[in-house]
Amino acid sequence: MTATSPGGRAWLLNAMATVVLWGIWGAFSGLSPQHGFPETLVYCVWALTMIPPALVVLALAKWKLDVNPRAIAYGVAVGALGAGGQMVLFYAVTRGPAYLIFPVISLSPVVTIALSFLFMGERTGRLGAIGILLALLALPTFDFAPGGDAQGGGWLILALIVMVCWGLQAYFMKSANGVMSGESIFFYMTVTGLALVPVALSLTDFSRTINYGLDGPGLAAVIQVLNAIGALTLVFAFRYGKAIIVAPLTNAGAPLATAIISLVALGVMPGPIKLVGIILAVAASLLLAVEPDTKDESAVLAEA
Repeated sequence: MTATSPGGRAWLLNAMATVVLWGIWGAFSGLSPQHGFPETLVYCVWALTMIPPALVVLALAKWKLDVNPRAIAYGVAVGALGAGGQMVLFYAVTRGPAYLIFPVISLSPVVTIALSFLFMGERTGRLGAIGILLALLALPTFDFAPGGDAQGGGWLILALIVMVCWGLQAYFMKSANGVMSGESIFFYMTVTGLALVPVALSLTDFSRTINYGLDGPGLAAVIQVLNAIGALTLVFAFRYGKAIIVAPLTNAGAPLATAIISLVALGVMPGPIKLVGIILAVAASLLLAVEPDTKDESAVLAEA
């Protein structure tokens, strides 16, 4: 995390940290449910793993927390949209096929980009625009799986709700950085995530046999802490970078990292559709990384 250096490529360092952490998390996140630990309880573990990084960054900020009404509203909005979207996702996967739900959700950067363009006036150069386009083309390919039937209606609406929630979350995360510290944003994300733990517990079927051993909640904690730290670095990526660049970079890069890790560590060979997605994501990530900040360049020229 590069929370103290707003200049240069701090946004890129944080964005790439998110890509790596979420990539590893994505590659191994299915292990806990496979060992008999329900996904709803995985959510509870994730919420708890948010606490240590929240305390660390607050300590580094000398326990300064933004408590004005506007900051609280932004913080709760960011947290509720992120955690709430996750809770809706739990219900969505019980109503429809994951191979259709996740490609819909993966298009959340479209919402972020549109809002950032319209309301923040964010713009990017030609390379950045091409990178965004390639990222958006790459996103649906990572969770594409042919075959299967859509299990009735309703799941599409739920998937769209999650997509909009996470797209809005990214937009509000960038907006919030203008009125509060990144440390405060993450603190409110943590509190809101914890507030939804009772909902996750109520959705858990405790009549099933649940693995409470080390390869259940213990394994989940090790994996989910990567998710939590990745969420923290994402906050600072949005703080120092343009939402119109950060959103597609992280949302394309993380599945890319997951695909590569799965290929190397788990011996999983991506199909042709995912290989196309990998190529598109690599190109998108490179273009987004090398695209100069036009606003910063204008400032330099003005100073000259």
